[in-house]
Amino acid sequence: MGGSERPDRRTLLAGGLVVASAALTGCSSTSAAPLAAGTSPNARPSTPTEAFARLMDGNKRWVSGDLRHPDRDPNQREFVAQKQEPFGAILSCIDSRVPPELLFDTGLGDLYVMRTGGEAIGPVVAGSVEYGPMTSGTPLIVVLGHQRCGAVAAAYKSIRDGKPLPGNLNAIARALRPAYEQAVREGGSDPVETMARAQVKLTAADLRSNQDLAPLVAKGTLAVAGAYYSLDTGKVEVLAGAPTRP
Repeated sequence: MGGSERPDRRTLLAGGLVVASAALTGCSSTSAAPLAAGTSPNARPSTPTEAFARLMDGNKRWVSGDLRHPDRDPNQREFVAQKQEPFGAILSCIDSRVPPELLFDTGLGDLYVMRTGGEAIGPVVAGSVEYGPMTSGTPLIVVLGHQRCGAVAAAYKSIRDGKPLPGNLNAIARALRPAYEQAVREGGSDPVETMARAQVKLTAADLRSNQDLAPLVAKGTLAVAGAYYSLDTGKVEVLAGAPTRP
């Protein structure tokens, strides 16, 4: 064929694929250039105030649907493969509708996450929550309860009726008894919701004042906040302990 001949169909298809690939690469939010060694795709918040703002900004995006899906690409995976420095530790419920990484619009390596029924806490769970602040300077802990918590509802009914839950589920009810007692004192039209909120505030207060975390809180390098998630709206409401200083 002469040089002025039209290219055959195979050549046209190959060229089109190259152009399409280049266009997709240019538009993709995950196609960043390779990172230099030791460079994070997103700067890690270093203070309680910064960490809290990062989480709440992410929750606003979750509520609005304007998600960024940060730290969910190969660059971040490579960055955290050898070392992690999460900026937050979340103690939340096991409920399948309350995944912390999603509702705060965070990604890989951003959060330590502990999940127990009704945010029930004991020595192993407390140690897990303490791990980040005590080993890598994680500046924020959030105890996250939620609307219509099944674990809290079951514990409330068990304690009220004096009927133990089966197996190890009863350990959850025992752990939530202080919240039940506070809910009874407070009263209100929805005692289960009152108990769920009380559990958040009591657990956050206990963590804030324990012998290992209290010195970090006193220095201002750690904040322990209590928050409550609405299943209906997706919004996180802060109940106590929001950091107010850098």
